[in-house]
Amino acid sequence: MIRNLRICLGLMLAFLLATCDVATDVKTIKLAHGLDVSHPVHKGMVFMAEELARVSKGQMIMDVYPSAQLGSERQLLELLQIGSLDITKVSASAVENFVPNMKVLGLPYLFRDEEHQWNVLLGEVGTELLEDGAKYWLRGLCFYDAGSRSFYTKERPIHSPDDLKGQKIRVMNSQTALQMVKAMGGAPTPIAYGELYTALQQGVVDGAENNPPSFYTSHHYEVCKYYSIDQHTAVPDVLFISTHTYKKLTDQQKTWLEAAVDASVPEQRRLWKAAETEAMAAVAEAGVEIIYPDKAPFAAKVAGIFESYQDEPEVYDLLKRIQAVQ
Repeated sequence: MIRNLRICLGLMLAFLLATCDVATDVKTIKLAHGLDVSHPVHKGMVFMAEELARVSKGQMIMDVYPSAQLGSERQLLELLQIGSLDITKVSASAVENFVPNMKVLGLPYLFRDEEHQWNVLLGEVGTELLEDGAKYWLRGLCFYDAGSRSFYTKERPIHSPDDLKGQKIRVMNSQTALQMVKAMGGAPTPIAYGELYTALQQGVVDGAENNPPSFYTSHHYEVCKYYSIDQHTAVPDVLFISTHTYKKLTDQQKTWLEAAVDASVPEQRRLWKAAETEAMAAVAEAGVEIIYPDKAPFAAKVAGIFESYQDEPEVYDLLKRIQAVQ
């Protein structure tokens, strides 16, 4: 009887130890960002998390925290740098204060068209920019489509750069964005994205600039009834992993993560196209006046910004290389 009891206890202990081993074998990483759950970039990252679980057969899990639950873009980047967060998604404009050469992607009218943009981002220059972040504890994983950014305002529509005069326009905390709006005649005002709806309501700013899905999912169209499609920038989103996290991953875990990231890029771009069409239709139905101004006067106002970067040889070299990409 005692012998049988010992055997049973031994089997139970072995089972418990085996269960613990399985549990500890599962690697969980945390991804946080500032977008709403209806946003196509969030959906692209959810797809990535699902793909990671699939390719790893449940041995690697990604928990996604949307809607700035864990902080603003700047705070999330700082958390990555100290290793308190694993992955985040930020705009390339927001990251220029951390990875200086990334500012080149925020230059107005940098890309000739969408094909040129993706030839750059998926090519040599894009790879260099992603790798450059590792010096700052931010290892770039990929670029996501964030469309093109245009102005939206409350009271006065933007038909030409002259219409920006006297208007306070919210921009990201980016010197490039500040420089661009100032060159066009507006008054750039940095405000955290999560605080922008209230700032628009209360008249802290007169308008802002963003892509159609963000204009829609943020509900800014409820306050701003003019959307001027000047498409001044096509700033991509960037997915970063903390170098602290990356170094702790096994080779197998890195392979799983890279496979999931690679699979998410075309899916996110597909989701983006659908969301952009939906957003434009929805804001028009909500009474927003959509304006398609001549882009040439806007581009002329900011043309001098390119040459101002001659004082920053690395950025200027990147600019010239981007212009040379076919």
